[in-house]
Amino acid sequence: MRLGSILSKQPPLDDYVQVDPFLLNRQGKTGQQVDIDIGSIMLNYFCSDCNDLRTFQSKGKISCIFVNKQVISIDAVLTCGCGSSDVQIWFLVKCDGDICSIAPKVKIIKRSEKLSDMVKINGHKYGSYTDLLDKADKAYLEGLGAGAMVYLRKAFEKMTVDVANIAKMDFQKWPSGNPKNFSKLLEKVDKEYSIIPDAFSDNGYKLFRELSAVVHGGYDEKLGLEKFKPAKRLVVGILDNLKYKEELKAAISELGWTEEGCGN
Repeated sequence: MRLGSILSKQPPLDDYVQVDPFLLNRQGKTGQQVDIDIGSIMLNYFCSDCNDLRTFQSKGKISCIFVNKQVISIDAVLTCGCGSSDVQIWFLVKCDGDICSIAPKVKIIKRSEKLSDMVKINGHKYGSYTDLLDKADKAYLEGLGAGAMVYLRKAFEKMTVDVANIAKMDFQKWPSGNPKNFSKLLEKVDKEYSIIPDAFSDNGYKLFRELSAVVHGGYDEKLGLEKFKPAKRLVVGILDNLKYKEELKAAISELGWTEEGCGN
């Protein structure tokens, strides 16, 4: 497998993977910069100009800088096929031995990206919640587990409050706009509108407690990073559930049915 394929994994792999040699006969001195032949780097992003999820691909030569004989830094620019959107991306790659060997085993220990205004990670699929999900993903990729969990918590809280406001439910808020008793509000909203998917319908508030633990010092960065992926999947599951319900309502309306007996 070529290193470009490893760098193209989304999300990045956590374990060491053997790749084809790409630095043979290099000295690996600290600060040494060399061009490398690793194949293309390809990652998916939402291109606002195309209004679609597209595969962005590296262009031109790719080079690396040696940190030492085990760690290298790689910079690249990924471009959408339309030519109007690009992503500046940086990888820190570590080998379990000498990275100049004939059979190096490597893993990505850090990935950082700078998106242009035309590019998003999650696209527009989730409307006003997209920016929060993007910020969560960016924090995760920067190794900021606590920050990533905080943004997921904000998204969960916002969607619950938004449903409550649309339904004109009466509830108290803190000066910051957050509900004073989120557990009761979530219970009320879910009871009336079933916003939590059936797969974890009894654990909606448990998810919120997991996300909130970081705010109250219950997580360190490492634990936040470990819990981010499953936590995000559940938050996105709620958003998908809400989106699905809205699509059903639109279909019912188009068919001219009454909503009586059709559920929430």
